[in-house]
Formats: sequence, structure tokens, C-alpha cells
Amino acid sequence: MKITYSRVSSEDELYQILALQKKNAIDAVSSAEKKNEGFVTVSHSYAILKQMNDACPHVIAKDGDIVVGYALVMLKEFRDEISILSAMFETAEELLGGKKFLAMGQICISKAYRKRGIFRGMYNFYKEELQDEFDCLLTEVATDNQRSLEAHKSTGFKVLKTQVTDGISWELISWDW
Repeated sequence: MKITYSRVSSEDELYQILALQKKNAIDAVSSAEKKNEGFVTVSHSYAILKQMNDACPHVIAKDGDIVVGYALVMLKEFRDEISILSAMFETAEELLGGKKFLAMGQICISKAYRKRGIFRGMYNFYKEELQDEFDCLLTEVATDNQRSLEAHKSTGFKVLKTQVTDGISWELISWDW
């Protein structure tokens, strides 16, 4: 297994992201899996995923030609495209003041590739690629997704605020670069 990190550069990679997202969606995994493995909350359409990628390409981990992990890049311009994330941007602007930030739209790793350092590898690549343009990376993690929260904290994210949007409790977290 030779994992490589890159930015999305093809339609096929976008479709592979959507397939991985579908397998790990909150409504596609069991309660035990949600607790032990985590889950993704938002399901993207191909159109919005491509628009986001065209503006600033997403980060992916690949084993050969297979996308085994992704970390979506979401610029502020997309704040209203995914309604559940609008409150995150509003709060971030209040808390981060004049810092130039972007949002990590979602991160996911194929079950067969977990616990191999890919999460940290994607985030390190993400920082390497974007730290010259942005001061920090922002994201939200559902408070009941403890596996994801702990992984983010171990990478360097700090909790800015807990807030409830559409009945879901979220930890708004930031990684200062």
C-alpha cells in the first residue's frame, strides 16, 4: 500500500468521493459504527462538489487510482450552498475576526484504510497546500461523533464554540496555521 496525497484533478475522483461519502453517511451506518467509526452528516450533489473543487481543489488520499480518503475544501463563497453550514460561517466570522479562513467541508477515510495515519496525512497535506493563502482551517463536528472530535483535536484543532443548528449539536473547531 502506497498512499499518495493530491488535489482532485478529475471527474472520476469526484465520483469516487461521492461513493465514499454515500457509504459513510449518517443514515448508511449502524449505531455501533457511528459510535466506533464515525460518520458524515452532509451529502453533497455532484454539482456542488464540482463547483467547490473548481474554486479550490479538494484534498484526496489515493492507493493507486482508488480514492481512499478525502478532505473537502470549502471557501466562504459556498456558505449558503449547504444550509446546515451557514451558522458555522456566521459564528466563525464573529470569533475569528479578520483572520483569513477556509472551511474543511468534510473528511472521510474508507473503512479498510483507517488507523493508518491517512487522516493526519491528509490534514498535513491540506495545511502544506493552503497555509500561504489562509490563516486557519475551520470545521464543525457533531458532538456525538466523538471519534472524529478526538482525531481533530489530536491534529491541532481547538474548540471555539458549541452550537446547535437544525437540532444537531456541533463543536466549531479551528486549526491555527
